[in-house]
Amino acid sequence: MRTALVIGTGLIGTSAALALSQRGVVVHLVDHDPEQARTAAALGAGTADEAPGGRVDLAIVAAPPAHVADVLADAMCRGAARGYIDVASVKGGPRRELEGRGLDLSSYLGTHPMSGREKSGPLAATGDLFEGRPWVLTPARDTDTEVLNLALELVSHCRAVPVVMDADAHDRAVALVSHMPHLVSSMVAARLEHAEEAAVRLCGQGIRDVTRIAASDPRMWIDILSANPGPVADLLTDVAGDLEETVRALRALQSSDEDKRREGGTGIEDVLRRGNAGQVRVPGKHGSAPRVYETVAVLIDDQPGQLARIFADADRAGVNIEDVRIEHATGQQAGLVQLMVEPRAVPVLTAGLRERGWSIRQ
Repeated sequence: MRTALVIGTGLIGTSAALALSQRGVVVHLVDHDPEQARTAAALGAGTADEAPGGRVDLAIVAAPPAHVADVLADAMCRGAARGYIDVASVKGGPRRELEGRGLDLSSYLGTHPMSGREKSGPLAATGDLFEGRPWVLTPARDTDTEVLNLALELVSHCRAVPVVMDADAHDRAVALVSHMPHLVSSMVAARLEHAEEAAVRLCGQGIRDVTRIAASDPRMWIDILSANPGPVADLLTDVAGDLEETVRALRALQSSDEDKRREGGTGIEDVLRRGNAGQVRVPGKHGSAPRVYETVAVLIDDQPGQLARIFADADRAGVNIEDVRIEHATGQQAGLVQLMVEPRAVPVLTAGLRERGWSIRQ
């Protein structure tokens, strides 16, 4: 691939353009908002001032799902590229819409990079956004080998991991692992909107984890959910059934009847155990099977260089940090750094950090 056209310079489009530009591909940028395209160009994602001289190798449509078919159809009718892909988070609908227009789709391939951030727009983009992340490709029987190879080259340039799926299977999958969880996160976060300030000040890492994705742009998510409403609604129906059973169990725990309390406890235990069973299926580090790590909690001051010192001291102890989380203390310039390590490394790391003056919390 020598040339590319990125149509839509938001987070995903600009990030892909940055990755391609960094690897020597000549990238042309187009957006319905010319200022946004110029911003992406200023970041080094490509050029927004000159039109491609003839067909480019690959056109990448990074428009909202509701507009993908229109943008693709326009580009294809103009003969803008040898191959066309989109990066929308829903795949079945846009393809069916294009089929309904009678277009030859042999040069088209629907794709979806499974990566993003809570922030949107070109200023949130990075050239390594997709590194190590799955990038779904949904080829059909009529997909040309050339466009599949171009898409694989794009995925390689972005250092992502290609995953081939059927388009409708993809839409059901993202409803489960992305779209439905986002709505549930928003519902939990909505409980905080009018909560008493004294209660909100007690927020810890648990509520931060659950509500993190609720910070995303509502307009973007309306576009996404409007393109995949059925599978998301089906999943939320199942969640609503679980929620109803959980409420019933909690009410039973309030009862003065011992049998009802026992029944309520069984109901709560059931949903918690099913949650355990589902959570352990979430892929672990580098997409491998999940592994159980032990946590070493270290008290740190909120000052420059503290994390660097901890990592350097862990290195001196010969321990690899598998994951890290930070829990900030309420009302204090301090926090707990939770270092996840292999179980056998816990005593080595604990001793090494204590020798270097760190306070370890049990």
